[in-house]
Amino acid sequence: MFKRTKVSVAAVLALGLAAAGAQAQDTQRVEITGSSIKRIAAEGALPVQIINAEQIQRSGATSVADLIQKLPAMQGFQVADIAVGSNSGGIATANIHDLGSEYTLVLLNGRRIAPTGSGSTINLQAIPMSAIERIEVLTDGASALYGSDAIAGVVNFVLKRYQKGGELTIKAEKPLEGGGEGGYASLTYGFGDLDKDRFSLVASFRHDQQAQVKATERDFGKTAYLPFSFNGKDYIYDRTSVFAIPANAVVTFKAGSGVPSYSFNPYRKANGKCGPENFYSLNNAATATSVTENCAFNFVSTIETYPENERNALFLSGVAKVSDNLRIFSDIAYSQFDLTARIAPNPVPVSIAIGSAAYNKHVLPNLTATQIANINTVSANYRALDFGTRDSRTITNSKHIVVGAEGEFGKWNYNAALTWSENVIDERYTGGYFKDKEFRALAAAGTVDPFVLAGAQPPATQKLIADSIFYGKVRDESTSLKGVDVRASGDLMKLPAGTMSLGLGADYREYEFKRMPSAAAKAGEIYNYTPVPVYDMSRNNSGVFAELLVPVVKGLELTGAVRYDTISAINNSGKTVGTSMDASTYKLAARFQASPSLLFRASVGTGFKAPSMLEIANPVSPNGVTAASYDCPFPGTPECKPGKLQYTQLLGGNANLKPEQSDQLTVGMRFEPNNDFGIGADYWEVKMKDAVSAVSANQAFANPGLYPTLFSKYRQPAETQEYWAFLSSSTNIGKTVNRGIDWDITSRFKTPVGRLTTGLAGTYMIEAKYTLPGTADQYTTNMGKYGVNAAVTFRNILRATAAMDMGRFSHVLTVNYRSGYTDVNQLVRDVATNTNVRVSLNVPEYSTVDWQTTYNHTKAISLRLGVKNLLNKSPPFTLRDSSGHQVGYDPRYADLMLRTVYLQGSVKF
Repeated sequence: MFKRTKVSVAAVLALGLAAAGAQAQDTQRVEITGSSIKRIAAEGALPVQIINAEQIQRSGATSVADLIQKLPAMQGFQVADIAVGSNSGGIATANIHDLGSEYTLVLLNGRRIAPTGSGSTINLQAIPMSAIERIEVLTDGASALYGSDAIAGVVNFVLKRYQKGGELTIKAEKPLEGGGEGGYASLTYGFGDLDKDRFSLVASFRHDQQAQVKATERDFGKTAYLPFSFNGKDYIYDRTSVFAIPANAVVTFKAGSGVPSYSFNPYRKANGKCGPENFYSLNNAATATSVTENCAFNFVSTIETYPENERNALFLSGVAKVSDNLRIFSDIAYSQFDLTARIAPNPVPVSIAIGSAAYNKHVLPNLTATQIANINTVSANYRALDFGTRDSRTITNSKHIVVGAEGEFGKWNYNAALTWSENVIDERYTGGYFKDKEFRALAAAGTVDPFVLAGAQPPATQKLIADSIFYGKVRDESTSLKGVDVRASGDLMKLPAGTMSLGLGADYREYEFKRMPSAAAKAGEIYNYTPVPVYDMSRNNSGVFAELLVPVVKGLELTGAVRYDTISAINNSGKTVGTSMDASTYKLAARFQASPSLLFRASVGTGFKAPSMLEIANPVSPNGVTAASYDCPFPGTPECKPGKLQYTQLLGGNANLKPEQSDQLTVGMRFEPNNDFGIGADYWEVKMKDAVSAVSANQAFANPGLYPTLFSKYRQPAETQEYWAFLSSSTNIGKTVNRGIDWDITSRFKTPVGRLTTGLAGTYMIEAKYTLPGTADQYTTNMGKYGVNAAVTFRNILRATAAMDMGRFSHVLTVNYRSGYTDVNQLVRDVATNTNVRVSLNVPEYSTVDWQTTYNHTKAISLRLGVKNLLNKSPPFTLRDSSGHQVGYDPRYADLMLRTVYLQGSVKF
């Protein structure tokens, strides 16, 4: 007998639970993600994956992000690791089918929550994991029901609402390679019976602690100077920084003199070698306009591979039964995610006065008479190691409150609620950044000599250094959502093949995005820091939808949904920016039960995504520096930097942006001849037009003549002159095509020692192409290669599991697999010829093995012992140059903790 129509997570995660049969027997009408019509869960026609609380425990995941990001359908998401050097605050995201995190809608109990920033991306760190009852993942577009942002699909976290008694869980985990110790403690308690007591209340609290992993604690990521072999040849990849200690001197000469700028390392000149943790830069070169003889600092030796963080999460849920047909409910969720990221000491351009002690001692002896006669400016590219690493602490507070009513009116079910949700970020500097006045006084007085070894400053200077460190707030940022929604569903009429049902709904939401630099930042108290622009943006969104389910003939049902949305123009501090937008979307779905064991399903539809407020209304403002170092885009101009260096990156909005649009379809089948075997597959396709895209820095610097409007002159506060800066600004001319197959196989066997459940699930990507940013018809792809957008689309992602249940014991073995890819085309040094050449590595396939054993002492007491990355597989070597400061591996696609042992105990009372 065919028991279900959804893809079971017992197949996707295959964590050893025979949940399929249990779910099939549930006849209570519920609302499943992807439909507004309440019905028996087993009747769903869309590819929805469901993960319950026990399956979450068996996964060994410590956080929501860890769990979601290991689903085969997920790739291209953002990980917390890149908070090291990306100012992300440790945000972690979901991304279905690599369409982009901003196209995956994340819900909490079926309702939207406040995003991070001005767009739609949700930080998974805000979800209270211990309160989760189940997770529903819809891997099909759902704009016709949910509106904007659901082009790729939906992840809905359903939290506990009914529980009696309490549960205490404590978990500790330790990477065996060092660093990264962590764990959590959670307490959940529920009381009240809705039928007997007419109320039910559940409260859950959880505290997580995670220690940092230093880069030097992992061999694969401890240096920015990387010798390697490829195709029988030896090469060196040099990502070291010319902001060094001892510093490099940069000397410019009078215009028209014909003397090329000169950059060199005085310490090397005096000692015949570079200082500790420095290398003679492989980017050194001599041209008609520039001569560089720099030492370069291994900044990676000072950073961390994974940042220290702490999380506290509280969830309260209550339901009161007013009458047999009316219930009022409320959900309150609060979380605080506190992350400290430590990156390399400040790279500081220090002006050196001609005739000063530092100039006379370190620079003058290394100049020719011609250079001395034509000298213009002197500065030092200094790495402030004596001042410590740059430490930033980002505290993210997430609050979410829903108050609503649900019930039945005749044959109709209704649900209405008010939502208030807020995401607040408080960023502070806690080490390594300077007070402007104090540091400039040190530099002007020559108190700090940038050309000497770290630790060589005299005690009096070290005291002045300590007093010059800035401690305090940098910015506040908040995003808030206020909304109201009403939805209802019911039976319309009996037809020969079944009951026709209708779902109706409407919603209204107001978004507000604020960003405010701190008083110290606005006052210029932080050295070489440009305060973030002040933002106070708001807009609203309203929508209505209808969904109709029609049984056509026995075994065949059709579902149609339509939705209309309007989105207002942006109010930016009282000024209207952009124009109002509207969008109409639809979805048609068919479900055909060919036999009790065989199901076919298909859907076609449209979707849309509104541009974020910043994409529309952001004024041109500095956004850090380019991820990679580049040669001057316009050689010979005064705005060139000497040699290959990072340039300032600017960010700007486009008031003419309009919504992105999608056309999509799915075709799938599921075959389950009995409760012990199931196989399913869903082909999906998403085509987008009017996609928002921007020319990347790699594109622009590779051919700056094609993009002259993207370069402008800009001077950082501590720079002595203007240099070229790159502007990133988006347009609507992009197109994308993504196609693939989600599939799974599950089988269950009775063996002499217990019940064995095996599962194999995966996503096979057929196509993933998009127009080059800045073009309308020039396509490129990330399929199996590092693309121009600095990301990879993996052809195959698989998850295989075997779970053996043996009475009080159960054992689960899980294999996670990603296919290999072609690496970025990177400039490296050929050791044999001592010349710089370009190579593209073949990054090998990557797999890890996890194991867990559970012992259920009683129904109330259980212990779990497990090992993640059992075989201690290191991340594969890559030459990528984006996403944080880590070098030699890609933290987005691999496990940097290595072999990690964990122990978890739970007590129910």
